Amino acid sequence: MKRRTFIRQMGATGILLGSGLSPALAFSDRPTTRLTILHTNDWHSRIEPFPEDGGRNSGQGGVVRRARKIAQLRQENTNVLLLDSGDIFQGTPYFNLYEGELEFKLMSEMGYDAATIGNHDFDAGIEKLAQQMDQHANFSFINCNYDLRNTPLNGKVLPHKIFRRGELKIGILGVGIELDGLVPASLIGETQYEDPIAIANKTAKYLKEEEDCDLVICLSHLGYRYREEKVSDMILAAQSRNIDVILGGHTHTFLDEPTIVKNRNDQGVLVNQVGWAGILLGRIDIEFEKRSGKRCFSCANEWLG
Repeated sequence: MKRRTFIRQMGATGILLGSGLSPALAFSDRPTTRLTILHTNDWHSRIEPFPEDGGRNSGQGGVVRRARKIAQLRQENTNVLLLDSGDIFQGTPYFNLYEGELEFKLMSEMGYDAATIGNHDFDAGIEKLAQQMDQHANFSFINCNYDLRNTPLNGKVLPHKIFRRGELKIGILGVGIELDGLVPASLIGETQYEDPIAIANKTAKYLKEEEDCDLVICLSHLGYRYREEKVSDMILAAQSRNIDVILGGHTHTFLDEPTIVKNRNDQGVLVNQVGWAGILLGRIDIEFEKRSGKRCFSCANEWLG
């Protein structure tokens, strides 16, 4: 299976689950604007495809395939956002040799718009992470629940950012997992973790109500879901307001299609995650009909193998 596709209709007051609804059927002849969201997570320095050794991921992934697919989709679509949900680093000798330089250079070449920070992105230390951002990353880093004021990342990571694509205004925020117990204190300096649910809701409210964003996306490295009551994308979605889409990471979860979770306002939130190692390129297309406020979305994730 090279591609998973599904289509749903999003209403002005939430996501209306439909069956086989296409954007054309949803909006008839009314003018719409399409946004194409491409996203990755947890590619863990997987620069080359997996070896052709007959293993589970044999021959899959690799930056060259991803770059070609992204370039193709940019030629086919007008309004594109390219996003990452963290754990860019660690997992192959490329990281051990270059400490993130190659990964950031490649992401910059591919034209990533924004990424959030995963726990493994601190693996060379917070000073090295800041240095690599300065020297090699031509895209934004976004996180609102790490207090980085007394660290080398102060001023280098934004709590949120607004992107414009055509007539659309898209607000993006980011949240990260609790680092205590995952990353040695010596690697994160004085980074302070704050409650991601409270601060994500506060940030999303600002983006939706004060900045009047058409869509609010959360780049999350919390993890999709846990057996214990640990904060996750599913919990964040259920306890959120004003977040429309959560693009997750950390748990390496391959979803056949995004999960739809009702938030505190009984509105649907899309939660998606595309595994790890660059095996899959996530894609969500959203059609906006400004007059009615309706939004119709489809998912067509691409397996890179």
